Parts: sequence; C-alpha cells; structure tokens
Amino acid sequence: MLWRAWLVLLFCWGATSSEPDGDGPSKGLRDAGVRRQRSPPPVEPLNFGFVPSAVYDTHAYYEPGPIGILFHVVHAFLYVVQPNPFPKDLIVKVIQQNMGGLKIKEWRKPENVILLLQGLYYEAGFIVCGTVGIVFLVLVPIVGTCFCVCRCCDNCGGEMHQRQRKNIDCRRSFFAASLFATSIFITVGVLFAYAANHNISAQIKSTRRLISTNIRDLRTFANNTPVQIEYLTAQYTTAKNKVLSDLDNVGPLLGGRIHSQLEKEVVPSLDTALRMAGAKVESAIKAMRETKEALESVGSSLEVLQEGTMKLQVSLSGERASLSNTLSDPTCTNGAVAHTCNTIRATLSQLRVNADFTKLPDVTRPLATVDTVLKTDLSNIVQKGYSSFNDTPRLVKEQTKNVVSALPRVKGMLDKIGGEIIGFFKQFPIEPSMANFSIFLNERQKSLESYYPQIDQIDFYRWIGCVGALCMVVLILAFNVLGLLCGICGYDKQASPTTRGCLSNTGGNLLVAGVGFSFLFAWVLMGAVTTLFIVSGNMEKLLCEPLANRQLFQIIDTPYIVHPAKKNILAEMVFQNPNLDLTVGSMYQDCYENNGLYHALQLENMFYVNSFLNRTVYNKDLAKVFESIQVNLEDITLLEQEGRDSLINFANSGVGEIDYSAYLAEVNKGVTQVDLLGFSNDLEAQADQLPRGALENALKGHASSIRQIHKEQVVQMEQAMKYVRARSSLSQSIRQLQRTADDLPVKVTNILSAIDAAEYLITNNASHVVKQEKNGYTQTLVSYFRQYTEWVKNSLTAEVAQCKPISNLVDSIEIVACSFVVDSVNTFWFGLGGCCILLVPSIILSVKLAKFYRRMDTEDVFDDSPYYNTLTRFPRASAPPCYPDW
Repeated sequence: MLWRAWLVLLFCWGATSSEPDGDGPSKGLRDAGVRRQRSPPPVEPLNFGFVPSAVYDTHAYYEPGPIGILFHVVHAFLYVVQPNPFPKDLIVKVIQQNMGGLKIKEWRKPENVILLLQGLYYEAGFIVCGTVGIVFLVLVPIVGTCFCVCRCCDNCGGEMHQRQRKNIDCRRSFFAASLFATSIFITVGVLFAYAANHNISAQIKSTRRLISTNIRDLRTFANNTPVQIEYLTAQYTTAKNKVLSDLDNVGPLLGGRIHSQLEKEVVPSLDTALRMAGAKVESAIKAMRETKEALESVGSSLEVLQEGTMKLQVSLSGERASLSNTLSDPTCTNGAVAHTCNTIRATLSQLRVNADFTKLPDVTRPLATVDTVLKTDLSNIVQKGYSSFNDTPRLVKEQTKNVVSALPRVKGMLDKIGGEIIGFFKQFPIEPSMANFSIFLNERQKSLESYYPQIDQIDFYRWIGCVGALCMVVLILAFNVLGLLCGICGYDKQASPTTRGCLSNTGGNLLVAGVGFSFLFAWVLMGAVTTLFIVSGNMEKLLCEPLANRQLFQIIDTPYIVHPAKKNILAEMVFQNPNLDLTVGSMYQDCYENNGLYHALQLENMFYVNSFLNRTVYNKDLAKVFESIQVNLEDITLLEQEGRDSLINFANSGVGEIDYSAYLAEVNKGVTQVDLLGFSNDLEAQADQLPRGALENALKGHASSIRQIHKEQVVQMEQAMKYVRARSSLSQSIRQLQRTADDLPVKVTNILSAIDAAEYLITNNASHVVKQEKNGYTQTLVSYFRQYTEWVKNSLTAEVAQCKPISNLVDSIEIVACSFVVDSVNTFWFGLGGCCILLVPSIILSVKLAKFYRRMDTEDVFDDSPYYNTLTRFPRASAPPCYPDW
C-alpha cells in the first residue's frame, strides 16, 4: 500500500524536461544578420520570491552516548572475527546466477561451487566461532554429567579427604584470587549484557518518536507540495508584469540603452571626428576672421595711402613747377651760374611720388563675401552633434509609439499564456493525490500506534527473558561471591581439614553449588549466544555496515542484477524504462541533500514541463510584437546645405584672385623718388654757391618749401603713425591674404570632409549600434521568460517537494534496525558469551578452591617410627573426632 501511494504521488507530479525546443525564444532573433560580436547586455534579475519551504522535524542522527563505547568494542571484536571487506561482487554473482530460483542440483555446477567456497571463506570467522559455540554447547552437558558421576564415585574432587602439602596456603590464595578475578570479569559481562538489554527497551520510545516525526514529515511533504506548485504558476505574473512595464517604457529604456552604448562605442570615435571637425572649423573661422581683418586692413590702408599720395603728388607737382620757373631766371644763363642751375634743373624730375596706390584693385567684394560666410554659425556643429545623441530617448519614443499602442493586445496574449500554464498543472491531480496520501499516512499511523501495546508487551517479555538469562549468571556469581566470602571469613589456619568451621564449610558448599548451576545453565546460555552471534553478527556485517557506507545501494543499482534485459531496477519500476540512468543510490543522495523529488526521480523523462514552458511562455505572436520595434538615427545632420554653400562661397570669395604682386610691388616702393630733406639740403647748398641775389634767395625759398612739405605732410604723417602704420599694415595684410588664399580651398575641403565623416559615423556606426541595442532589448524581454522557466526548473529541482523525508525514512530504519536493535543485541551476546566462556575457569577454580573450605571426612595424621633410631613422621588417614554438638 505504501509503495502504491508513492507511485500515485510520482505519476501525478509535474516536472521540467530537458528536451530541446525548436520554437525557443531565440527564433525571433535569428534574422538579425551579421553583426559585430560583443558581450550581451546585463539583464535585470527578476525577484520571484521564495518558494514556500517545508520544515521537517526528523533528525535522522543517533548518538548512543556512553553505551557507544560498548558498541565500538563489539564492532572491533566483529572486525577481528570478520576482517574481510563487504563481498559485493560475490553477492551480485549469487543473485545473477540464481535468478531462476534456488535448485539443489544447480549447486553442483563449478561456478556455484566456487561461489559457495568464496562464501565459506568470507564466513570463516563466524564458522569458527559458531563451531566453538556448538562444541561448547555439546560438551558442557556431557562433561557436567561425567563430572557429577565422577564425584559420586569419590573422584574428581569428590573424595572428602585433603592431602597436607607445604604450599597449601599459596594454592588456596591463588585459587581464591583467580576465582575473584574471574567473577569480576563475569560481572562486567553481565553489566555489558544488561546495559544492552536495557538500551533496547529505552530506545523503544525513540523508535516511536522517529515513526511519529517521519510520518509528520511525510504529511508536511504531502500538504506543502500543492502550495508550492501553485506558487510556481502564480509567479508567471512577475515576468508578465515586467515585460509589460518594459514595453510601456520602451522609449526611455531602449533610448537610454542606445545612448549608453553610443557613449561606449560611437561617441569616442565621434568625439575624435567632431574634435577634428571642430578644430578645422575653428581654424577656418580663425582664417576667415584673419582674412576679414586683412581685407579690412588692406581697404583702410589703401584708402589712407591713396589720399596721402594724392596730396603729396599735388604739393610736389606745384613745387616742381615753381622751382622750374625760378630756374628760368636770366641769371641762370651766366657761365658759372648756368652749371649750378642746370644741375638743379636735372634733379627736378625726382620731385614726384614714387608709389602709385591709386592703381591697386579694390577689396570690397571679397570682404562682403567673407562677412556673409562669418554670419553662418559654424562653431555650433560639435554641440549639434552631441545634442543629437542626447535626444535619443525622445527620438526612440516617437518611433515606438506603435509598440505602446499594442500593449492591450500583448497583455491579452500574456494572460492567455498564464491561463495555459495554470491549466497544464491542473491536469495533474496533485492536490487530490496528496490528500489521499495524507489520509493513507494517517491510517498507517493509527495502525502502527495500535500495535504499540503489543510491542510493549513483547518487549517486556523479551526484557524478562534476557534478565532471566542474566539471572542465571548472577545466581552463579552469587554462589561464587558468597562462597568466597564465607570461605575467606570462616577459614582458620589452626583448624585441621576435618575440624573446619561451619562458615568455611558453607563457603565450600556454595562454591560446589555454583559449579553445579554452571553446568546446568552454561550450555543453555551458550546456545542462545551462538544463535544471536550468527544472526546479528552477520546482520551487522552484511546489512548494517553496507547500509551505513551505502554499499548496499551499489548492489541494488548493479546493472542487470535482476534480469539480463533490465539495467536499472528503479527506472523499470517508475518509468518502465530500465535503460534510464536512475538508481536507488542517486535518488537517496538527492533526497539526503534535500533536493526535489522531481530531480531525485528524474521526472523530466515523464512530463516535459520545460518543453511545455518553452513552447508556451514565448510564442511566435510575441516574437512578432518584439520584432516590430524599429529605431534609426539616419536623419541626423550636422551641417545644413546653407552652411555648406557658405563654406563653398568662402572658398570662391575672390581672395585668391587679388594681384598680390602688384600690391607688394607698390608697397615696397618709396613714397617719393628722392628724400625731400636731402633734396632740400642739396638745393640749399647749391644756392649758397650762387652769387648773392634774387636767384639765391628764391632757391633757398624753394628748399624751405620742400622742407615745409616734408614737415607738414611726410613728418606729420610719421608723427601720427598714419602713413607708416598703414603702409606696414598693408604689407602684412597683403602677405596674410596671400597665405590665406593659398590654404583657403584646402581648409574648406577639410571642413566638409570632417563633417561628412562625422555624419557617416552617425548614420552607419550609430545605426549599427541601434540595431544591436534593439536586438539586445528584445533579448532582455525574452530573458524575463527564460528566467521564469529556469526558475521553475531550478525550483522543481531543489525547492519543490523536497524529498528529505525519504532519506530520513531510510536513515531512521537504519538507526532502529542497526543502532537500536542489532548493536544492542550484539552487545548482549558479547557480554553473555564472555560470561559463558569465563564459567569454564570459574568451574575449575571453584572445584579446586572448595577443597580448602569444606570440612573433610578424613585428614592426614603423623606417627613416630622406631626404625633407624630416628624419629620419622608418616601421614595416615584418620576420621575426625565426634562432638555431641555436630
């Protein structure tokens, strides 16, 4: 009945299968294409709580206490008797060769004879000890009978005559001490046996406690299992709610993941590209500003130089004309004066402007173009690139509105899946089966409790029988001890053997009585000891020890032990499939570790719960919803077309078309062809060579006018730093413009290339990251279902229906059968057997010692001899004197 109840429990159980499923959650991600491999994103673990755990009361552990020392002594004795290891191979061969039944004729086969000899070799110690016990059992009554007959014939110590010897006192003391020591050892053996006998009765209550706690644990197991299964099905809501929450917040979650991953993978490269573009833009902007400043400097400088040159040209032209008129004076015709006048007239052509700035081209059109380009905000390109990524969550939210709108439909799908899971577990009648199992346990407990009075009565009779056997030994001990006490206390050295006192004679009679009871009881006790030794000793070696070290399970789990076509017994009994790797040892080990019954019995081979969850929890409809999530960043633009046109216009602003050679040629020329101060000094020196008169004064006046022109125009301009600065600024600006004009197309091309590279990085690499993160987000959603299925599997393996009560039941049986019964029985026969063996020396010593305490009928007397004139004493027997009070 108990096995049938367990089968009902097993076949109604839900378990998780390890079968692979082709429609697994990864199918929706198989079309992702070839993409760069990277580690999957971290998945938030779901908190499914704790499965309601069962607390089992049974502690299948036994500590015998002080009596354990006796148990160890007995185990050591059994090891001496039987030092051979457990004959696992021998037992397996015996079982396999006699599966068809035991037949006498079969034992004549050589292989069976070998097995028999191996068995006899293994049992050699028990056979020898058993033979000794049987010999003792047979010889003691025979020897006792012969001893009694012999004593009746005044032999074997029956003659009431004691020889007088010189060492009589030593012999008496030795026999007394030896008998006393023997009695002490017999007393120890009695205590051994009594302690073992009492331990059996005392452990009856512990046996009841073990039975009660084991049944209570099995009842807890039956009551808690449906609750645990219901908790497993209810926790699907945790995964469902997490999926709905993530879908509802797809914008911030997916956008945040994209933004975070872009910071790791794209932004570093984009930083480089944008920094490069920014540096080039800043360089270009700087060049534009320098170009503008140079153009403005050229324009303003050119205006200043043109105005000053025109004034200077007018002044020099007037002075040259006036000086020419002065040299037309008739005085200049004289021979000595004519040479001077001609010399002065020859230098008049030097009084003119050397650099003509009025011919240089205007820079107004290039300056206007540069002003237009600078109005474009090129410096905002980098900030615009970063702001595009920072706005990723909003962009993702806008592009996933269809997913959020589909949440009611997704919720309906998930609710349907939850109903299917509950329905799947409901199809197994777990709760009714467990209820029936609990009823069965209650009935079995009541049935066992009804036997408790009978067990107590049987134990009482057993206790009485064992105590009776010990009382036999105690009776013999009493005779020995009383005999020793009376003999020692009543012994008088001065009294002759025929005149010993009554107390001493009583001691000797008690010793002889002890010998008689020893012959009466010893063989009976030895028969019981031999029987118990053979039975319980072999139980210890062939059952208890292999059960303790689990070698017994190895025999049961030996492949094909019961049938050549059935590999494993337990797998055949549970699944009708003996080829499954399910053994009693593995089941016990799993239950001992408090794993679930699902894992211990490998029920995944029957119910395939994992396969069902893989098919149901994540199906094709959900995969389509997850695959509908689409996000792209291809519309991000760092530089609009207007900015591109401005840069191109800047490159084509005409700065490169300016005739810088003409500018530099005019700038490098002197303002006048001759130094006016030097010219005026020369003119004045030449005037001094002329005779005094109007011509001299006129030339000196012209020299003074030229100095005045220099002072008022040239020197004044030098003092105001207008002319010199304008000229210097014009030269520098022209050179700056010349350098800018050479680098301008290259700079603009570099700017556009850098911006194109940054935009390509966004539209390609960033989009690649978006695809990866979208797939990672989908995998995260799928992982919630995977976590649930894995949690269900792990819970069924380790937490649901923890089968510790089964291993506790086996351990409890081992404790009761071996520790309570077998160890105690072994200790009992060990103590009682020792007493029986020690009765042999006790008999001999008691017989020897009784001679020294009992009153003899005759004694040795000594007479004087007349021969050889020497006094010689010859002993002779003589009857004791008769006293009226005897």
